[in-house]
Amino acid sequence: MQPMLIFELLVLVTVANAAPPLAKRLLGDTLAQPLDGGARFVDGRPLFGSTKTIRGIAVCLVATPIAAMLLGMGWEIGLVVAIAAMAGDLVSSFTKRRLGLPSSSRAIGLDHIPESLFPFIASRLLLPVTVLDIVTGTAIFFVASLIVSRILFKLGIRDEPY
Repeated sequence: MQPMLIFELLVLVTVANAAPPLAKRLLGDTLAQPLDGGARFVDGRPLFGSTKTIRGIAVCLVATPIAAMLLGMGWEIGLVVAIAAMAGDLVSSFTKRRLGLPSSSRAIGLDHIPESLFPFIASRLLLPVTVLDIVTGTAIFFVASLIVSRILFKLGIRDEPY
């Protein structure tokens, strides 16, 4: 296990996942168009939902590589983490819509695991990440997300406590 590498990847995963809601707070309706353009899947439900926006993806794709460079890692690892985190988030949203859950609804595990698991796996393209690193990092992110989400809700930064 590589604690420092896990920590650095956790920082990047956190930046990737925090960038979209932070951008919503700072930018308001700027680029707030739904990523799916309002498209519906064959089941008649939204593809991803209105909370997955161009703004969120764009800010994540800029902020995470910058964070990687600030950590002394290449911007490429930041971009890989950003893309994988957003892919995980979109898989989660797509799955929740198929289950009939509305945007921003709670689905413990589904809300946190793909958006951390995907980046840890994808980072293996550029870094010597082990399976133990992936499992450990994903577990830490999952638990920390549950705790931090409640704190951010109480501070008025998040709209929901999950």
